[in-house]
Amino acid sequence: MQDVCGKWVRATFIHAPTRGEVEVARDALIQVDATGVIAQVLRTNDADHAETLEIATRDGTLLTLPEGTLLMPGLVDLHIHAPQWPQLGKALDVPLEVWLQTHTFPLESRYSDLDFAERVYGDMVENLLAEGTTTAVYFATIHDGACRALANVCLAKGQRAFVGKVVMDNPDQCPDFYRDTSTEQALDESAAFIEYVRAMPGNESATVQPIVTPRFIPSCTDKALRGLGDLAEKTGCHIQTHCSESDWQHQYVIDRTGKTDTDALNDFGLLGRHTVLAHSNFLTDANMDTIREAGAGVAHCPLSNIYFSNAVFPLRRALDKAVRVGLGTDISGGPSASILDAARHAIHSSRMLEEGVSPHTQREDRRTEGQRIDFREAFYLATAGAADVLDIPVGTFQADNHFDALCLDPTATDAPINYDPAYDSDDDLLQKLISLAKRANIRTVWTQGACVRSGE
Repeated sequence: MQDVCGKWVRATFIHAPTRGEVEVARDALIQVDATGVIAQVLRTNDADHAETLEIATRDGTLLTLPEGTLLMPGLVDLHIHAPQWPQLGKALDVPLEVWLQTHTFPLESRYSDLDFAERVYGDMVENLLAEGTTTAVYFATIHDGACRALANVCLAKGQRAFVGKVVMDNPDQCPDFYRDTSTEQALDESAAFIEYVRAMPGNESATVQPIVTPRFIPSCTDKALRGLGDLAEKTGCHIQTHCSESDWQHQYVIDRTGKTDTDALNDFGLLGRHTVLAHSNFLTDANMDTIREAGAGVAHCPLSNIYFSNAVFPLRRALDKAVRVGLGTDISGGPSASILDAARHAIHSSRMLEEGVSPHTQREDRRTEGQRIDFREAFYLATAGAADVLDIPVGTFQADNHFDALCLDPTATDAPINYDPAYDSDDDLLQKLISLAKRANIRTVWTQGACVRSGE
């Protein structure tokens, strides 16, 4: 497959421009300009469709996707710990605080070795692109060189990314071998990293962006948290952190600050339109109101929540209160690198929250009514919903959006999806894709019109 900048793409596409509503446009034409931005979209009932198809065919500017394939928006992962890639699939049998101190912090401390960092990050980005993740939001480590290496890899391999230098300066919660030397050093390096990413040659279109990253309140001093809030305001950067992830972290913040995570982050200047709050399982209704009013969003990580969070995020409640939500894998707290897996688990978790889990309680006592989401909403959260959290123009096929897209092949030999248009509706097709699609079904991946992964 090839780049599509300056071309027309002829395909059947599927997207969710609004939560709960899905469009399948057959034999559509998508014009991608020279910069990888969608100029216009023509459906078969548009007056210019037939003439445009003829002209593009004659001019050699038409790329027709193979028959039977489907074009869908690139997937957006709102929460990834890049240095934890080697740990994916292990150390899942202990509580969060033990997992961090015994397994995760020792691994992350290794990224002072730049060769190790470059090797791991190269492998990770290639694999995530193969999983269809065209936009990734990354926690890196405290190491300036390794953070720059991650930004370089994302840019070189064509993945849209938000990369954050992690701040951890609290000696009470961070081990001696993995901690910022001082608060001043952490803030200075965070500011320098922002400048570095914005000045990278080849990054003029801001495909890779810096993101202010206090790991979470336990790992940071009050001075660092206030300083990072000031830095985000001064630079206009996005912010990412963990919020009310587990019983331990949620209670730690209350004990230390006398407030919930949400209110404490707000007081530190870390809650705003471009803030991504990972997990957020223990939010109160008042917390959700605060998040909505600030314009912040939640990275819902349903699979890792099963292992480390002690609770199910009240997704339906958040959506009903107009909180912006997208999905995250939380590599490696979640043992899957696939946002399609996250979409499946979001559906599963919502149904378990609604139905309850104890077989020793009567059904009417264990149920919580009105908690489930469906496959349409899960698809939205994996694409347009997550893009909305970040305020970036991806996630749907419409004019002025970047052409970040996947070509899916339901008939892939290694992962066939039994789809027959004679008896499967468009909803059936999407539900099968959300339930069954694997890496083998992702035939080609484009970011900003450039082909960054081809399975052919």
